[in-house]
Amino acid sequence: MIRLALQQLLIWKEKKKRKPLIIEGARQVGKTWLMKEFGKQAYQNTVYINFDSNPRMKNLFASDLDVKRIVMGLELYVGHKIDPANTLLIFDEVQEVPRALSSLKYFYENAPEYHIVCAGSLLGIALHNGTSFPVGKVEFLKLYPLSFREFLMATEKEQYAELLVKNDVAMITAFKDIYVEALKQYCYIGGMPEVVQNFSDNQDFNEVRNIQERILEAYEQDFSKHAPNEVVPKIRMIWNSIPSQLAKENRKFVYGLVREGARAKDYETAIMWLSDCGLIYKVGRVNQAGIPLKAYEDLKAFKLFVLDVGLLSCMVGLSQKTLLDGNRAFVEFKGALTEQYVLQQLKTRLDLNLYYYTNDRGLCEIDFIVDNGEQIIPLEVKAEVNLQAKSLKTYCEKYKPEIAVRTSMCDYKQEDWLLNLPLYMIELI
Repeated sequence: MIRLALQQLLIWKEKKKRKPLIIEGARQVGKTWLMKEFGKQAYQNTVYINFDSNPRMKNLFASDLDVKRIVMGLELYVGHKIDPANTLLIFDEVQEVPRALSSLKYFYENAPEYHIVCAGSLLGIALHNGTSFPVGKVEFLKLYPLSFREFLMATEKEQYAELLVKNDVAMITAFKDIYVEALKQYCYIGGMPEVVQNFSDNQDFNEVRNIQERILEAYEQDFSKHAPNEVVPKIRMIWNSIPSQLAKENRKFVYGLVREGARAKDYETAIMWLSDCGLIYKVGRVNQAGIPLKAYEDLKAFKLFVLDVGLLSCMVGLSQKTLLDGNRAFVEFKGALTEQYVLQQLKTRLDLNLYYYTNDRGLCEIDFIVDNGEQIIPLEVKAEVNLQAKSLKTYCEKYKPEIAVRTSMCDYKQEDWLLNLPLYMIELI
């Protein structure tokens, strides 16, 4: 399996002022595999330490955080000397020993020659709960499920993934049937590494669903195991309400769909917990289009999506038959899978801030507004071939953006004020 994040890790390795790196991401998105694969490809040696249920490591970091003493303890633990120039140190499930996170400051200040990457499935929660880590002394990398391009590479369509990067529109259009078929599969399978690997090996959609159901079950168990007891029922209610929230024409999150009479203050902690775990994406509303968009965010209005389109298709029980039936996979469930897919691809781009737009009267809604720091791009998502764009026209007449994008199953086409971008090319926005 090829993960594009490996390229970012290789860049990190060559930095002159390299800081310890923390990889964030939901459980089962492939953090451990990525760190080990990076060690295999880029270093002579790898030292892998898993802090989960590891009293020896807890005791090692419980005392003072002198780097020489810690390194000596790590060497005793693994049974050999650690050559800092040629060894990758991996700290996995590092949130289980908060003082190991604190030690990264001293590695950076006193022993920057050591190459350290860390990860933990519940790291976001640990950090928000006040676990001490030195601001400015570490770097972060977010890992998501496989993007559509990574999915192509994982399912023996490397040349089609390369073609997307080359942006050869004429050639891509000539082979669009291959891309459309792969896109249908991706909306059903998603990007969770275990699911994609199994499908690549066996081509069995039933087994895909079995693995997705196991992953969803594991997430539900995490709620009970790791969340505060009083918040667990609310986390479950928020999580289970997301499909019905997305099934509405207007996908704005409505607390009343979670429970009649529900109020924001009752569920804010549950939403934050799911977000910190990486299990949901929260997309805020803006009612003006100025840079930076963050300044115009309406904190009371937002949409919630789950982390993976395949898991969402499993949650709503999308049938395999939709994969065979034209564009039905994109139209079913009121196009919500398509919007989830687009969001997921945009999330893999590190330089984009995402919001959605409605005017104050609610008569004009743009599915996503993309802020790349230099310009604001309105993006309308169409599940069908029907390409009416009344909201997009209204928005463009008011704000006159340099570029507006509509993504659908139609072919690439550049018009005066609008770029029509096929769904399978959206990652290249």
